[in-house]
Amino acid sequence: MGILRDSIILLLVLAVVLFLARVVLFKTGLIHMVKKWWKKIIDWFHVYQFYKVPEFNDNIQENQLYRRVYTYLNSLSSIENSDFTNLFTGKKPTEIILRLDRNQIITDEFLSAKFCWINGEDDEGARNFVLKIRKADKRRILSPYLQHIHSVSEELEQRNIEMKLFMNVAGDGDEIRKKKNGRWRSIPFTHPCTFDTIAMEMDLKEKVKSDLESFLKGKQFYNRLGRVWKRSYLLYGPSGTGKSSFVAAMANFLNYDVYDLDLLNVSDDSDLKMILLQTTCRSVIVIEDLDRFLLSKSTALSVSGILNFTDGILSSCAAGERIMVFTMTAKEQIDPAVLRPGRVDVHIHFPLCDFTAFKALANSYLGLKEHKLFPQVEGIFQNGASLSPAEIGELMIANRNSPSRALKSVINALQTDGDRRGTLAIGRRLFHERSPSEDYDGEFSGPLCGGGSSPAVKEFRKLYGLLRLKSNKKSQSFDLAGELRNGS
Repeated sequence: MGILRDSIILLLVLAVVLFLARVVLFKTGLIHMVKKWWKKIIDWFHVYQFYKVPEFNDNIQENQLYRRVYTYLNSLSSIENSDFTNLFTGKKPTEIILRLDRNQIITDEFLSAKFCWINGEDDEGARNFVLKIRKADKRRILSPYLQHIHSVSEELEQRNIEMKLFMNVAGDGDEIRKKKNGRWRSIPFTHPCTFDTIAMEMDLKEKVKSDLESFLKGKQFYNRLGRVWKRSYLLYGPSGTGKSSFVAAMANFLNYDVYDLDLLNVSDDSDLKMILLQTTCRSVIVIEDLDRFLLSKSTALSVSGILNFTDGILSSCAAGERIMVFTMTAKEQIDPAVLRPGRVDVHIHFPLCDFTAFKALANSYLGLKEHKLFPQVEGIFQNGASLSPAEIGELMIANRNSPSRALKSVINALQTDGDRRGTLAIGRRLFHERSPSEDYDGEFSGPLCGGGSSPAVKEFRKLYGLLRLKSNKKSQSFDLAGELRNGS
């Protein structure tokens, strides 16, 4: 009887001790220390192989495997069990996203094998991932595991596509090569502009979209021709005519990332090559105000460096499936060799507004298809006054609660600023559009502002286009505006 009682007391005491030990371990965090010690003991009995996945290949081009691993590891549930991780707001304000921190260690399991990833950075600041795997499992599991990472990350990227806007940072080329962390910094690309929201003639809009769709499906075609899978556009016209919005509409239509290349942050030709090699496929590369840069002599970057950037051998070695967009205020003073076919495939002119464009803006901003003040506005446009779409749009936004007041403000602006600078701008535009020395093959005309010329001018343009078609066969650029002018 006494032995039974002592046994029961001993069991109760043991249970209490185990309970207290469990409380102490879990409540004080000692359990994590015990697990770490146990893991180190187990590691003593195994031989491991280490693999480094750097962010850049040879410190130049982005390592696609690094991006795949980054996407995959950030999706693992084990990231929540790490000692330290980063919290970010997702697309929705209530969405919280976990992201890896520097030197963070993540564990993973695949086909009964255990893997350890270290988010590292070397002494020179280059980011990398280090994979730790048992040598006994390497031959059996490494290749299937990497294929698993590729398929999972690809599925995640397709499901959670987030377009990005990249900007190049300033820095000396040698300094960047030492840091090995690239020249581009990115933020989410959330520009709302689409082809459905820009004021564009329907025929021109469909032609532009058709051209982009043909490009998307043209991989085999370009390969068969032995050409690089890229297409380049020149957008030229006065400030405020919608060139930047058009770029955003292109990116949203293609679902491509945007690389906004600031040439002032490029030190020399070699630096420009380095920046080009660090871009990715399925992207729109934009260089704004190229004419100012080409006409400026205060930079170490040469014109030949720009030309090699557009169509040189290095361009063909970089990632394919890219759109290049250059914007200018005017192209008359630019060397034609810079804009020749092969370097620039499509020229798109963005003139100031005419009455056709004004009606499109009034419909978009104010919901007006007709109004009693429209004839007065049309008369002012016919007298040669004009403003940019941005200026007219801002007037409509400021008075959007009163359409009549908005139209009156536009009329007042056209009668003052429009008569002073719009007439001169239109005169310049008509003169340059019909200059005999200018090549018009491959040009759109006024996608944001329509035609708006008188019938006589239209007939002259039609006749002029036919004469040029017979007399000039040099250019092979894409002539979409010519089709519309001659076929309408």
